[in-house]
Amino acid sequence: MALTPDIIEQLARARADLRMGVPVVVTGDGAALILAAETLTPQRLADVLALGGAPVLAITARRAETLKARPYDGDLARLTLPVDASLSWVQAIADPADDLRSPMKGPLISARDGDALAHRAALALCKSARLLPAAVVLPLEDAGTFAAQHALTTLPLSRLADHIGSASPLHPIVAARLPMEATEAGRLHIFRPEDGAEEHYAIEIGRPDRSKPVLARLHSACFTGDVLGSLKCDCGPQLRGALAQMGAQGAGVLLYLNQEGRGIGLANKMRAYSLQDQGFDTVEANHRLGFEDDERDFRLGADILKSMGFSAVRLLTNNPKKVDMMTTCGITVTERVPLKVGENRHNTAYLATKARKSGHLL
Repeated sequence: MALTPDIIEQLARARADLRMGVPVVVTGDGAALILAAETLTPQRLADVLALGGAPVLAITARRAETLKARPYDGDLARLTLPVDASLSWVQAIADPADDLRSPMKGPLISARDGDALAHRAALALCKSARLLPAAVVLPLEDAGTFAAQHALTTLPLSRLADHIGSASPLHPIVAARLPMEATEAGRLHIFRPEDGAEEHYAIEIGRPDRSKPVLARLHSACFTGDVLGSLKCDCGPQLRGALAQMGAQGAGVLLYLNQEGRGIGLANKMRAYSLQDQGFDTVEANHRLGFEDDERDFRLGADILKSMGFSAVRLLTNNPKKVDMMTTCGITVTERVPLKVGENRHNTAYLATKARKSGHLL
């Protein structure tokens, strides 16, 4: 029957469960119980330890590098949980907030036997749930029975690799006229992904000719810059500058993608800001948290452009990676249009880091 949740819907359930602190179970070869470190409670940690077995704390190789732990699995490390592990120990490993005050967290023992499929899935789930990328993972013998006994969401491990990193199909929901300061000839389109994640928006200016390259921008949501006028970044000025340029030319499309904090979410972005206050730059802060420099998925932008009938763009960006991604996804970029606005004394170092480490052309 079609009433049974498919794998995409099961993944959405699992992300929601992890955000609430509810464990999930992956089944098949490498079956395991997964609990997000960020939302773990003392009681659930005690319950996991009481089950016996060999629970580990999975962290990314980026976080392992900061902690001087050995990532034997390449992209991650499986840290053995001490028999008396406390919630504060788990969270100190997962969250770098107190690294400078308490740098000695070891000895940290990394597991090297067995496979890491469940652990890799656990970290991907935590990232997609916008949580810190760290998870307690306990191997299970009879995962299906265990999950049924505790009413836990199950995910078939064999199918996760094909779905957890794939771009969810987007569907147009509604569009309506929207007069704006930049132009009165505006129209807002709403696109909803099938996986239950955040909706994304397209702001269409005028009536762009679909047969010609359209002036376009892929703008990632920035609550602090776009809404609050933060001076720590150049996002707000870029948003308003792009809309003003499109309004002046009479046509364009701005894609507003809900990928806050370069794809790590607002809470983790604020964690990164706190680390920046300790002296780390924007890339170093991401790495200490366990993330890559940029966790965004620009395939979303290409999918929206195609669904709106655009195949070629003049891309408003300082980021060559956006040009490469659009090209890879089948959108022709006929011109990169620079968008250099918003530099001030608070974000000079941030912009310099983006140019030096992320290749932005500033």
